[in-house]
Order: sequence, then C-alpha cells, then structure tokens
Amino acid sequence: MSYSKPKYKEKYGNFIGGKFVDPVDGQYFDNTSPIDGSLIAKFPRSQEADVNKAIDAARAAEPSWSKTSATERSAILNKIADIIQSNLEEFALADTCDNGKPIRETINADIPLSVDHFRYFASVIRTEEGSVAELDNNTVSLVIKEPIGVVAQIIPWNFPLLMMAWKVAPALAAGNCIVLKPAEQTPLSATLFAEKVASVLPPGVFNVVHGFGPEAGKPLASSSRVDKVAFTGETTTGQLIIQYASKNINPVTVELGGKSPNIFFNSVMDADDAFLDKAVEGAVLFAFNQGEVCTCPSRLLVQEQIADKFLEKVIARTKAIIQGNPYDLKTMVGAQASSDQYEKIKSYIDLGKQEGAQVLVGGDVCKLSGDLSKGYYIQPTIFKGHNKMRVFQEEIFGPVVCVTTFKDEAEALSIANDTLYGLGAGVWTRDAHQLYQIPRAIKAGRVWSGGCCDGSCPMIFKRSDMFINETDVLLGYVENIPFYMNQDQFEYWKHTHITVDVTPGRGSSFSLEIPLGFRFIIKSRLFTEEEMGNLAAVTKG
Repeated sequence: MSYSKPKYKEKYGNFIGGKFVDPVDGQYFDNTSPIDGSLIAKFPRSQEADVNKAIDAARAAEPSWSKTSATERSAILNKIADIIQSNLEEFALADTCDNGKPIRETINADIPLSVDHFRYFASVIRTEEGSVAELDNNTVSLVIKEPIGVVAQIIPWNFPLLMMAWKVAPALAAGNCIVLKPAEQTPLSATLFAEKVASVLPPGVFNVVHGFGPEAGKPLASSSRVDKVAFTGETTTGQLIIQYASKNINPVTVELGGKSPNIFFNSVMDADDAFLDKAVEGAVLFAFNQGEVCTCPSRLLVQEQIADKFLEKVIARTKAIIQGNPYDLKTMVGAQASSDQYEKIKSYIDLGKQEGAQVLVGGDVCKLSGDLSKGYYIQPTIFKGHNKMRVFQEEIFGPVVCVTTFKDEAEALSIANDTLYGLGAGVWTRDAHQLYQIPRAIKAGRVWSGGCCDGSCPMIFKRSDMFINETDVLLGYVENIPFYMNQDQFEYWKHTHITVDVTPGRGSSFSLEIPLGFRFIIKSRLFTEEEMGNLAAVTKG
C-alpha cells in the first residue's frame, strides 16, 4: 500500500491568541519536502515583534489557565488525544511529507505515541500531590506544586509531532501557557495541531511562532517575560539557549546530542537464537529514523573474538533494509530531513573515507528515480575504524554507524567513555554480572541492557503459568489456550498491536522467545502481506 503527498494551503500564519495571524513584517519562507524537493507551503519568517505578540497572548491567558483544576486540564488533554487519534493518518502524512521519514513509522509509532503522551499526562496530573511536614509544634512546612507560568519551547525536526507532544502535554497538564517554536524544517504538524485544538484550548494558552533560530528562537529564549525555556536539539545550539536564558535566571531544560556506544560482548554469539537476532537488530537501529535520533547506536563496540561473524550478520541485515519512497508502507528508511542535513552527512562520509575508515556497507548517497531523484537520500553506512577518528567522535545524525573492536571489559569501557557526549548507551551480553556492572560504569544518562530505544517487552502469560488476577486483560486464545497481560502493562502497550505468533522459527522485529514455541512480538511496524499470511495470530489493540 502506498500514499501520496497531501495538498496544503498556500501559506500559513503564526498561531497567536487562539487564531492564525500574519507575521508583523509580512515575511514568509518556503517549506519544502525532503522527499522530492517540492513546495509544501509558505510559513512565517517571524521576528522579535512576532515573538512578543505570542508572549503577550500567553501572559494574558496565564492567570486564568493556571487556576483551572487538574480535573479540567485532564479532560482537555484527553480531548486533545482524541483529536490526534481521530486524525492519525493526516498527522502521519504531514510528518512524513515534512520530515521525509517512512509513513509506516509515523502511522504506527510517532502519532500513536503522541496520543499516548497526552493521555499519560491527563492521568498523572490527577494524582499529583503536595506534601506537609511538621517542623515543630508551631511550624509546618507546606509544599504546593504550582504552574511556573509561561514556557518557551523550541523543538527539533526529527520527530515533529512527537517532540511537540513531549513538551506540550506536561506543560499544559501542569497549568502553564506555551509559546512554541517548531524547527523551520518541519513546521507543518505543529500548525495542523494548533488548527485542530483551537476550539479546545482557551485563546493564548498555546501559541506557535514559526521562523529561524537567530530571528525567532533567540528572542524567545532571551525574553524576560517567559518563566522557563525548554529546548531539544544540537549541542552547540543548546549552549546558546542556556546563555540566552541565563541572563534572566530562568530555568532551562535541554536534551542535546549523543554519540551512543553499544557494546557487544562475546556471549552474544553463544547461541544462534532469538537473542542474537535481537542483538543484530539492535545494531542495525543505527539507521532507524534515517539515523536522526540522538540516542541511536552510532558507535558499535564489538569484542574481538566475535567481531567477524557478528558483523557479517549486521551487514546482511543492513543490506536487507528497504530504502525508497517514504509514502510506501514497505519503505524502512526514507529521506534525510533537509538539504543541509543531507550535505552534512555526505561530508562526514567523505571524511570517514579520508580518515582511512573501512566502508563495510553503503558509503554513498542513494539515487532514486523520478521525482524522488530530487530528494535527500543516504545509504545506510557502516564504517570500521578506531575511536579517535572524527566520525567516531562527532555527531553525524544520519544513517551512519562506526564500528571498532575491543579486547576486554576495561578496554570496552575506555572506548565507550572516550567521548564528549553522555546521552545514551547500550550493553549486549548474556552475562548477568556484565548486565549489572558495565552499564553502571558507562558515563551516560541512560543505558539500555540487552535492548535499545524500543522499551521493554510486555510480559504475557497463559492461564496455567501463574495466578490470574481479576484485573488482568485477556488478549485472546492460541490453540484454545487463553493468554493474559497484566493490566498496567496493557495500559502501557495498548496503542501498539500485541501479536501472539505461533509460526515456527525464530522471531524478528523486537521478538521474545518463550517455551512451547510461542512468541510475542511488539508490532512496531506493518507486516508485509507475505508475513501476514504466515502469521497465525490473535490481536488486541
């Protein structure tokens, strides 16, 4: 199945005070699709005057919105989730058109996760509590959680709607008003979001200002009339954002770049089983979302004894990636988000070759035919070299991974921690001691053990295996055997299809082997017609 590029208005305005308005000086910029270079629409090239108008609207709305009850805000967030859910395909197509990522990811991951994020914060705000402590007979200390006020939010282009949901949902839930600046490369989904929730949120609570960093982002982060700044993006830009906000002593939340090491120990190859399949798939996640993920495995550290055989599997899996038209549901890797990013990745591929890194697979642009020839496509690329090379040290933010080997745990940790970054990492081993010790020794904010980026597999059990609580959710029957999931886990996973697969052989795509030949798969992608024909399954979504 394949989609096509949607049609949009010729131009859009900033969303300020509950309505769309033209930029003060009338300037617009062209927003083009990285899929084929075609024009999507014109968006405001906002300046400080536009930013100030948005802040004015937010400040006017803040006294009333901040006093709404948690119950009322929860209801509104659930309405927003319903709106996104009912327009899921439209939002998915918008993100694909604007960012270049495959439609199978936006329609099955980005947008459903955005829905879930609003529902999550609609729930947790109802249980948020303060505290009281008696200091002595005459003194008590009260902790009352209050909205911070007006929040400036600057988001990146790699997950347009999802990144917006990550920032907007908790801020609204806590009773704050927002001035959002989307990335100029992907302004579309934030605009569609504003258009669709305009009747749900009071005017001024949520505002969108489009434009470029120096012209709109800087005055927003520098303003003394915002109370907090949140930024996700490139590290050097994050440093500037912190400087801008610091002059007002405003709190700042930043999520910046990464060069995440993933360490594969000898025991990964101890058996040719589902765990090995998952480890190979974990390595190939370097190309997920075209490599435009801050925590993707951009450095692979493989123990010497297994390096040749393990990399042979990784290369084979990489070559099996389907790259092509992002509107096609079969496509796994689409276009890079912009011409600038495309050129940056190309320059790093050239640099890797100049540094003497060995190209194991890829190493060039991907040339497609027809209108797609005008898009920005890079082949998934694996370099082999050493950790002092610039391609190992600098964030490329594309489908490029750098591989090196290590002798023992000490050398693995030395290489893993030899980086300017410290965002994420992964450890792959069957050794329980290593699973505990190595992640603690890696200097990174988040370390995955035996997995990367995809979260934990849900625990599904059959009736005969353990006590069934009244609240456990019946997923369905396989060969007349009922299978259940704990209710809490079901609430977490219910927006993802849970497929109980009884097809012979090992699984793929985030699968977990269990006794009796049953497998339970987190269906994070659409299966092909051939795969669907091979699946004997019951589904609960």
